[in-house]
Amino acid sequence: MYQVCTLAQKPHLRAQVDRLTVECWPEFLRHGNEHHWNRLFDGFPAFQILFCAAGDEVIAVGHTIPLAWDNTFDDLPETIDQILVRAGEKWQAGPNANSLSALAAMVRHSHRGQGLSTALLQQMKALARQYGLTSLIAPVRPTGKAQYPLTPFQRYVNWIRADGQPFDPWIRTHQNLGARPLKVAPNALTVTGSIAEWEAWTGLSFLDSGDYVIAGALQPVRMDLARNEGRYEESNYWMGYKV
Repeated sequence: MYQVCTLAQKPHLRAQVDRLTVECWPEFLRHGNEHHWNRLFDGFPAFQILFCAAGDEVIAVGHTIPLAWDNTFDDLPETIDQILVRAGEKWQAGPNANSLSALAAMVRHSHRGQGLSTALLQQMKALARQYGLTSLIAPVRPTGKAQYPLTPFQRYVNWIRADGQPFDPWIRTHQNLGARPLKVAPNALTVTGSIAEWEAWTGLSFLDSGDYVIAGALQPVRMDLARNEGRYEESNYWMGYKV
């Protein structure tokens, strides 16, 4: 059993949210939105969903943010940073958002396989209804894509199993809850760092320039030793629900 609340209701649980992020995301991935990510906590704590077990132990977190979207493909933000910036600007100018954007759904390793990720999505839809928002949109990070990093993203998200369901389990979960595909965001997240930083983040050595397959990355990471830079560009898959 667990209790559902928001970070606004229990702000003292912020440190547990940060620890869950460290548990669930590869180290390098936590260096892609550092300029704007804190907007979630500073400006939108009521939109950060927490599932808490006994003793206020945080076992799952759903990050969301309200924003204005005109329901066209062209108006979907291209990057995670654009979502955060647009949400902040529009909300500060007045609560005229009509949509809720999901940003992440994280479940503790010890509590996986219990349907909590599906429950987080359902709670996101309930949160959108609570605030009178008409859509829930999500830049989906396909969980199975890291096992096929050399496959082009557009091809991967269109893979279908023999039963007609999407191959990727996270895309499949969204679709089974009523989401429809919208479009690919080719460069939803960009992470850059020095070669030394990438070696610290991954535990690998990069002794030559080129593309490298790295655990947890959906696509190869390009290392340029002459520029002392590693660059990772990640695609996401926009999906949307009517609320």
